[in-house]
Amino acid sequence: PLAAQAPDPGSEWPSYGGTNWSQKYSPLDQIDPSNFDQLEVVWSWESADVGLIESLTRRYLPPLNASGLKATPLMVNGVMYLSTGMAQVVALDPATGETLWVHDPRAYTTGGNASIVGPWQTRGVAYWTDGEGDERIFLGTHDGFVIALDAEDGRPINAFGVDGKFDLHTAVPRATRGNLPLHSNEGHTVSPNSPPVVVRDTVISGAAMSDRPTLKEWPPGAVQGIDVRTGELKWIFHLIPQAGEFGEDTWENGSNLYSGNANVWSTLSGDDELGLVFFGTTAPTNDYWGGERLGDNLFSQSIMALDVESGERVWHFQAIHHGVWDWDFPTAPTLMDITVDDRRIPALAQISKQGYTYVFDRATGEPVWPIEERPEPPSDVPGEVLAPTQPHPTKPPPFEYQGVSEDLLIDFTPELRAEAVEILQNYVYGGMFTPQTLYDKDGTWGTLQVPGSGGGANWGGAGADPESGFLYVPSRTGPTRMVLVEGDPSYTNLRYVPNGKLGPQSIHPDRPPRVTGPQGLPLLKPPYSRLVAYDMNEGDIAWQTPTGIGLDRVRNHPALAGVDLPPLGGQMTTSGPLITKSLVMLGLAPSGPEDSSTLAAYDKETGAVLGAVDLPSRPLGTPMTYEIDGRQFVALTLADATLVALALP
Repeated sequence: PLAAQAPDPGSEWPSYGGTNWSQKYSPLDQIDPSNFDQLEVVWSWESADVGLIESLTRRYLPPLNASGLKATPLMVNGVMYLSTGMAQVVALDPATGETLWVHDPRAYTTGGNASIVGPWQTRGVAYWTDGEGDERIFLGTHDGFVIALDAEDGRPINAFGVDGKFDLHTAVPRATRGNLPLHSNEGHTVSPNSPPVVVRDTVISGAAMSDRPTLKEWPPGAVQGIDVRTGELKWIFHLIPQAGEFGEDTWENGSNLYSGNANVWSTLSGDDELGLVFFGTTAPTNDYWGGERLGDNLFSQSIMALDVESGERVWHFQAIHHGVWDWDFPTAPTLMDITVDDRRIPALAQISKQGYTYVFDRATGEPVWPIEERPEPPSDVPGEVLAPTQPHPTKPPPFEYQGVSEDLLIDFTPELRAEAVEILQNYVYGGMFTPQTLYDKDGTWGTLQVPGSGGGANWGGAGADPESGFLYVPSRTGPTRMVLVEGDPSYTNLRYVPNGKLGPQSIHPDRPPRVTGPQGLPLLKPPYSRLVAYDMNEGDIAWQTPTGIGLDRVRNHPALAGVDLPPLGGQMTTSGPLITKSLVMLGLAPSGPEDSSTLAAYDKETGAVLGAVDLPSRPLGTPMTYEIDGRQFVALTLADATLVALALP
């Protein structure tokens, strides 16, 4: 059945992505192309972590810091809610930034090996109400709990779970808790860093297991459904099938019984009408070598739809079989209704690190356009058996470079081009699924992976316009050099691990740890970051534009003196897009020390830059918007541990 029309956030922002559909869209239009450049910061709030850290006398590992303020705030019923990097939950007056209450769950006392991508960061909270006065705020904490707070005063709801907490560790095999250093062999903390989603009356949470596993026996990924009122476990879905579960046969030699990861560290989406929750999963242990887990490895690097009442799998699609490239699905699927060949489709669009957008009928899991299995090269790393084919969507086109050839190299001048060609010969390179390389002291510098392990797209995600059917995707070109080394048996039982992670920090003084082009310039052509708009009714790119003119280190390079350079991009941050009635907004990082951080605005139909407003610091979180007392605000978190709100004078 066709789901209801996209939920309308109105003047509020009740979910991380605006609504459970993760469109990051608002119908507000007081801020428009004619006045965007008049926006100014009208209030600023310093993270509650700053004062907390100053008040603590005990030393923590990793050291506490306030810089992980990555949340996108919610605004519901005249109150703003967000989480801090150290998992404090805060309520603010959205008109002034005044603090109304702060709840500190003290997650830092037992969450030492907290996060896969660095400690002390959370990305937001979830809101639920029964419509009769019971309003709750939910947060997943570093130490592996989902907590429930009264939205009015921030006090724990003791009837939820145990003293207001649900323990995510209990049902996950091999998961333990402890205040241990990162990468310790002794603790396997389940640690959400993205907000849960509430669909109907179920709180659904994924969680991260450390992305730097020291052992092949790591905790497996899981998604858990929790009763929104009682805090009791309704269901758990094992993302690595356990004994007797569907998909077990895709893990050879019983490897499903000890392998870990394949988790959901990012955000989730939900369709309340269909009663489904949607999410993408990550790579299994170990991210780059799969000799201990032969087979396709369901449900790693898959797109999933589960029934929110039972947790049963409704449909799935595995985008990478037996992944060894660390291309986790980093963001929630975007739900949108589209019209293809005069047929209305309740669609799901999942963007990816590898630059593809996978599009399905979200009710049935049928691809909207064909996805082809194409042959891919085998690996020569001992013990590795790669899948002979990988899925490739035929529509829409990729939004990012995929794979490496000489045509992709920098060509600003013939001399730089020749140097780039010479540098490229030091790498193993080719199509997107080029196998990883084992270290040889006399051999290559490793496999050149494009997109790199950071994407492509990342956790900022995409945004959508429900009226036009456009999908907006920010991405970056960040090549990765990957080479495998033998694991140190005193620390890991993994045979091969990525260089610099569980092996030596530098394997050869003449081989750069990062991909660098001629004379310190980028190896590849620009743009180095971009914003792409898809017309999802057609499955084609409507427009794309570099995000920023940057980079200063390129534009001011002596080898390019007198060269007329096009816009290069390179100013994208982790910020995702905000879509309003008349604008696309995106936070941009400075391109150099003389440049400023900005909130930029783009024309929704053409991608033309409409203006940019200076920000006090580099944007971290995705902006959101709301209206209070007839005034529209745009708010986002910054790298200096502040939340700022902008409005017209």
